[in-house]
Amino acid sequence: MTTGSPRLVLIAGPSGSGKSRLAHVTGCPALRLDDFYFDADHPDMPRSPIGIIDWDDPRSWDADSALSALSALVTYGEVEVPAYSISESRRTGSHLLSLDGATCLTAEGIFAIDFLAVCQRAGLATEAIYIDRPGAVVFWLRLRRDLSKKRKPPMILVRRGLALWRAQPALRRKAMAAGFTPMTMRQAVAHLSPPVPLPHKL
Repeated sequence: MTTGSPRLVLIAGPSGSGKSRLAHVTGCPALRLDDFYFDADHPDMPRSPIGIIDWDDPRSWDADSALSALSALVTYGEVEVPAYSISESRRTGSHLLSLDGATCLTAEGIFAIDFLAVCQRAGLATEAIYIDRPGAVVFWLRLRRDLSKKRKPPMILVRRGLALWRAQPALRRKAMAAGFTPMTMRQAVAHLSPPVPLPHKL
């Protein structure tokens, strides 16, 4: 069991805004909430108006399992988490996620906004950051990432990307209403990075 609870920070923002990158550059272990998607053949998956599975709908995601994993990680310092393939739309395995003595833990994904209330009801002390970047920048970063990883056919990626761009202002309003603090990427990195110790005077 860990000797002290780590600082728990939820990172929200549009898909492609840099949530995973933020956790990486600050050195905080990250629980990827997107790994808790249901498989595509899960019963009653939500559908978008264009007829494809709506992966931006919280009903496509297993919040209960994500909370159980996060609680175990905070309590015991490690937990077995699923590995989800976005391109295959299913879980393909699992891996061990460990704090390794870190004092900061992040949880990031497109459902972080909805997940904040879940964490609060479970009694987890949680900070909440929303990465605030221009829609055009996020559209390009998301498209470049998804094309390079061959997540979905190109036309689906473009159509989904345009829809997410249009929805971004509403997503920001939702995050603010839920209690998230908007930050630029630079501000978020500074907020999560450990303080630099002052040199000792001779």
